[in-house]
Amino acid sequence: MAGAPAIANRPGWLRRHGASLVDVAQFAVVAGVLIWLTVRGAQAMGYAWQWQRVPRYLYRIIDGEIIWGPLVKGLFVTLEISAWSMVLTLVFGLTTTLLRRSNSLSGRFLARCYLEAIRNTPLLVQLYLFYFVMAPILGLGRTLTGILALAAFEGAFAAEIIRAGIEAVHRSQWDAARSLGLTQAQTYRLVVLPQAIQMMLPPMAGLFVSLIKHSAIVSTIAIFDLTNEARNVISETFMSFEIWLTTAAIYLVLTISLSVAISRLELRFKRKKY
Repeated sequence: MAGAPAIANRPGWLRRHGASLVDVAQFAVVAGVLIWLTVRGAQAMGYAWQWQRVPRYLYRIIDGEIIWGPLVKGLFVTLEISAWSMVLTLVFGLTTTLLRRSNSLSGRFLARCYLEAIRNTPLLVQLYLFYFVMAPILGLGRTLTGILALAAFEGAFAAEIIRAGIEAVHRSQWDAARSLGLTQAQTYRLVVLPQAIQMMLPPMAGLFVSLIKHSAIVSTIAIFDLTNEARNVISETFMSFEIWLTTAAIYLVLTISLSVAISRLELRFKRKKY
């Protein structure tokens, strides 16, 4: 009870996010130290900052019309690849989980082989296998190849998250569904998955954040995503610090926005539950 007045006296946004002034101060100190180290490192190298040139690689206004720069165009590609990869990640993950829990011996064997192969080999190697082996055979383009490679990789980890969420649903829920005469598909769709989703959201948020960060690897197969465009801009301007810091900030905004959105979705599920 002694801490209640202190909590009540916090500003509204601190109370909502469970933060304290000490937490904010610690974050500010760490951020300040990182900025200071970056500036001192650049000074030691004799680096001349050119931040005034960065906006033109984000956007320009010509005759009242906004012309997107290469970094924003690359961001659009990253968003497209990440969005489709997230959808296919859920498809791969759910399919693998259902196969592992099925009565089919071949289905369980196939799912196990997929999980072991994906989780025990590097993503870069898998991307090259998709691009140099599967893509020519199936006639896939670069973008689709990158999406499939990302989805296959993240889908293996999503499968474990989905499996854990399903198995966390109490056995009585399965028994109740069976007593009502529901089929296995109806049990999953109407009873099990709605409850499992609430438990899957936190780890799934971390997985999707990793997917956005891993999407940068598609630049190795000449997809003009944010990372590739940043690299091209640096090769033209030699503004390594400015462009990479700007690119990192864009990725940071993307991942934090996704985390906040999923956190709010999780909170909405909890409110409905109670």
